[in-house]
Amino acid sequence: MTRQRRMSGFVDQGNVAEMLKLSPPSYGQNYPQHYPQPAEQLGLPLSVQDVAAMIGCSVWTVRQRYLQQGLPHLRSGPLGKLIFFRDQVIRWILERQQRGGT
Repeated sequence: MTRQRRMSGFVDQGNVAEMLKLSPPSYGQNYPQHYPQPAEQLGLPLSVQDVAAMIGCSVWTVRQRYLQQGLPHLRSGPLGKLIFFRDQVIRWILERQQRGGT
């Protein structure tokens, strides 16, 4: 490989990625729609209203009772919206049913 002197005064060392032995970018991180996710892990995102309708209770009961009992959720910020995932909620309900509802 011949080295060229650039206008900046630095010597061209060739491809920096090759020189540093960097791996090519992961397209799954940059383009998640091209990277299949296992559907059974989370399921569709649900609002607190959707979860209340699924369980058959009020939004207040979901917030005040079931969250404290371990209903899996994600908060979008310190005071942000609650996000639930369908399959996680269903697994949580089934586990509670198997334990006798405790």
